[in-house]
Amino acid sequence: MTDTRSTAPLAGIKVIDWTQVQSGPSCTQMLAWLGAEVIKLEKVHGGDPTRNEMNDVDGSYSLYFLQLNANKKSITLDMKDPSGAEVLTKLLADADIFVENIGPGDVEKLGFGWEQVHKINPKCIMASLKGFNKGSRFEHVKAFEPVAQCAGGSASTTGWYEGENNVPTQSGAALGDSNSGMHLLIGILAALEQRHRTGEGCYVYQSMQNAVLNLCRIKLRDQLILDNLGELTYYDCYPGYKWGKAIPRAANAEGGLVLGWCYRAKGWETDPNAYVYIVIQQSPKGFETFCNAMGFQDWLTDPKFSTPNARDEHKAEVYKRVEEYTMQYDKYTLTKELGAKGVPVGPVLDWNEIENDPDLNSDGTIVTIDQGDARGSFKTIGVPCTFSNYEPDYKRAPKLGENNEEILKGLGYTDAQIADLASKGVIGSNDGAKADLVAAK
Repeated sequence: MTDTRSTAPLAGIKVIDWTQVQSGPSCTQMLAWLGAEVIKLEKVHGGDPTRNEMNDVDGSYSLYFLQLNANKKSITLDMKDPSGAEVLTKLLADADIFVENIGPGDVEKLGFGWEQVHKINPKCIMASLKGFNKGSRFEHVKAFEPVAQCAGGSASTTGWYEGENNVPTQSGAALGDSNSGMHLLIGILAALEQRHRTGEGCYVYQSMQNAVLNLCRIKLRDQLILDNLGELTYYDCYPGYKWGKAIPRAANAEGGLVLGWCYRAKGWETDPNAYVYIVIQQSPKGFETFCNAMGFQDWLTDPKFSTPNARDEHKAEVYKRVEEYTMQYDKYTLTKELGAKGVPVGPVLDWNEIENDPDLNSDGTIVTIDQGDARGSFKTIGVPCTFSNYEPDYKRAPKLGENNEEILKGLGYTDAQIADLASKGVIGSNDGAKADLVAAK
């Protein structure tokens, strides 16, 4: 079996992680799982705010924190104290990557903006994650998940285009947070590859707004087509919709020229997620495959349905007949049987089903980590891609300040100096969850 320590993609890379909550930690979490040493900087009192947010187990930390900070080391520092700033300066002098997502302008005020970091260590890659772009009229605004979704074009195109629920709707997925972290990760990995050629680090800046925009790029396509034609025939609201200057919300439509929709399956009366998504392809071959699988061969010659344009004109009739079929079978049967016949199809899986899915729990998608305290074991989503020669070694999240002594001694601090920093409150206790909870009161 391959020794994963020697094949870890980021083995030997040191990361200083000055991030908190979700967007930044999701990025540094992945760096840790890919083999980097990630040192998380936390406030002396309380640490990362998510350590205790929505905590359901006394004597441990919240799942919110644990799922985003496994495999990291923790050091507590008062960054406003010159001694704390000195520790960070020493850490950066030997770091490969410095990631931060604190408030707009805060890192510069504390003396660790890009120019200062580059002087400390020209090889260090600095990465910042903020709400809006540099130079934006909103650059100073602190952004949260739904703020990014709204400013990034997701909310205005999500939801229903008519009725009382015709309101901008944010996705339940973390499009503003974890998605932003993954976009920043791409930039960091590109900067590492660039450094191999230049020998010098660069500054990577990622806005949450841009991360959402990038996921929504096809909506700009739709907007440009609407500007040109005045209508979008492949949107669910066509025909009969009064078009305005901006694209409407897309309801459950697939988003392209194919005709996709979410249909009720057997058991929908009592199960709000007994649904299946089916795509009717536009190509003659794809449409024929669908009709044969469903037993709708009459549609192949019916002028109301035999062409893509005709199906766009009669969407309501298409949806009605397909749903009459799907309501006869459960979503798993529909997916297995229609999928085997070549129809693009998938079940709507709720999170109870996902949590207990046998495939996802056995193939490394959902991993179980032993936290070793009152929490015991917890589940999280692991590295989403797989490597032929590397498997992540998933470890627990650190206690607050757990690695203070280890990290400081690695920088050359003596026991007496460490004790002095502790007595002055520059570093905090490493007693873990209990100390953290006391300090937070």
